[in-house]
Amino acid sequence: MSKYKLYRWHNTGAVAVEAAFAEMGIAYDEVLVDTSAGEHLSAEFRRINPREQLPALALPDGSIMTEVPAMLVHLADSHPDKKLAPVPGSSARAQHDRWLAFFHANVYEGELRKGYSERYVDDPALAPAVFRAAEAYVQRHHLIFEEALGKGPYLFGETFTMVDIFVWLVANWSPQGWLATHCPKVKRLVDTVAARTAIAPLHKRDFG
Repeated sequence: MSKYKLYRWHNTGAVAVEAAFAEMGIAYDEVLVDTSAGEHLSAEFRRINPREQLPALALPDGSIMTEVPAMLVHLADSHPDKKLAPVPGSSARAQHDRWLAFFHANVYEGELRKGYSERYVDDPALAPAVFRAAEAYVQRHHLIFEEALGKGPYLFGETFTMVDIFVWLVANWSPQGWLATHCPKVKRLVDTVAARTAIAPLHKRDFG
């Protein structure tokens, strides 16, 4: 039987997909694409993902997926016995997908502006201003999620889902001291995910 194939590199969104596979106990092949060597910019990888970004996921039928939240939802729906997302069509699923989209459109995107500020301007002197604006933007959206979280530790209380994996990913790109002070419930979620048996080795590898 064909397996999934994950194109990945360290400290990218691929770690969320790795975490999902680890939680589900599903085997997959990996292809390391060294971004430090520019391998993601090659013509070969551009055929896999024209945006030249990691991760990319080849499904067992050979088709290619990009965009981490879509991968997480697809994996959850393809393996419903793992119960890593609410039932499609339910109110809980609406909230699950809402927050996945929220973090992808706002926090993930904001972190890209922080990490690669110079790519968003044609005058390098403006890059620090891009960074400052992006940092404030990311923090604002963490604060919005903080207000939405309940007693936890996860979005759905004791029920662990794909959205918790995604929040763990993007929140680890923010200063943890700031999160602990201003968003203690988000920080609790992050720490709880990081301590899960299947995810702890990945957390240590990518986030120390």
